[in-house]
Amino acid sequence: MEKRGIGLNGDLMSTQVASALMRELKTGIYADAEKLPAEMELAGQYGVSRTVIRDALSDLENAGFIERVRGVGTVVNRRIVALDNRLDLKLEYSDMIWSMGSRPVVDSIVLREESASETAADRLGIPPGGRLIACRKRVLANRKPVIYSVDYIPQSIFDGIDYMALDWYQPIFDLLSKYCGLNVTNSITHVSATNGDSFIRSMLTPGEGAALLLLEEVSFCKLNRPVLYSLSYYTSFFDFTLLRKKF
Repeated sequence: MEKRGIGLNGDLMSTQVASALMRELKTGIYADAEKLPAEMELAGQYGVSRTVIRDALSDLENAGFIERVRGVGTVVNRRIVALDNRLDLKLEYSDMIWSMGSRPVVDSIVLREESASETAADRLGIPPGGRLIACRKRVLANRKPVIYSVDYIPQSIFDGIDYMALDWYQPIFDLLSKYCGLNVTNSITHVSATNGDSFIRSMLTPGEGAALLLLEEVSFCKLNRPVLYSLSYYTSFFDFTLLRKKF
């Protein structure tokens, strides 16, 4: 079978392999597979060590996509692979919108420096009044407003970087990785229903009486360092799922 190279993009090699395997499980050579090949065969296909493959499979198993059973092999959980927009996994708005058959478009960005509120300072581990970069963004699915987000990032992260010259139209996780060398490893998210204030509703036009879904999220990189505090408002355009595992 053709060897599949993995390009370096700042993520761990095992993370890149796990992402590549997920693409194959959804739409590639393993789209109809009930089991994955043995670790040694996968290592040969992707040109990596067996340890990298083992770590990648652990990531997929922890997310519920596969199950490794002694004497049986690596079984694919087809029902879980088929789920879209899982709230228990790190989400990128562009991937969600593409998966729903629409084109993601950012049509409004406001970028400015602000003083950290007590809440933002607490979430980001900085003193109240500390300097933040605030990015307010509206996202469309085709022409329909579906997300309004406010991302707060400590200004110190951009030390020596002209943040005004960066491409803020790309997903915020990609921006932090590309320009700041910070790869988000996990996020703590509080989910609630909200009406939103008059400005948020004017930006999203959800319809009279329609609620919005608010994701209040703190994202961390290595060593549990908080690098991003976000408030993201979603309309009913989205249909989220959540995998709950019993350990």
